Amino acid sequence: MTETTETQDLTTRSTGIRYGVIYGVIGIVYFLIFNLADLDMSKGIGKYGTWLIGFVIVFLAHKYFKENGNGFMSYGQGVGISFWIGLICSVLSSVFTFIYIKFVDSGFITKMRETAIADMEAKGQSEEQIEMAMKFVDMFMSPGAMLAFGIIFGIIGTIIVGLLVSIVTQKPRPEPAI
Repeated sequence: MTETTETQDLTTRSTGIRYGVIYGVIGIVYFLIFNLADLDMSKGIGKYGTWLIGFVIVFLAHKYFKENGNGFMSYGQGVGISFWIGLICSVLSSVFTFIYIKFVDSGFITKMRETAIADMEAKGQSEEQIEMAMKFVDMFMSPGAMLAFGIIFGIIGTIIVGLLVSIVTQKPRPEPAI
């Protein structure tokens, strides 16, 4: 008679994948809301809202892991969950963004480029400085580059969030008394 319970099947990977999908879907909806409302996600509530959502998702994933497991979570397990969240979320949202930019809204990159130029002009940069900066920016503003950097920086960002959140959410297993 073998019984499999959820606690036996619960791993950092399974928890991270579950919450990575949730975070990815939320990220896609967040992107669409901001883009359709013609708001800039790189400033203000767009930027800080993304980080806040990340902290909440990682916190909820850690809580889920402890409540549905054995009640404990080491610091390393917390960071491991965060890695899986970052990987899954970044792949989902970056692939969506790639498809969106490549096939749905081809003017998205042009709009981002114009915003970058306007920001540099507002800072008082010369035409020569702007031209030189835009050569560098253009290397990273293709759908393929945005896909790759979205995945890489999404994973790194979520691991950083996980490093911070795990400090608070960890609950190490007590050492047995000798």
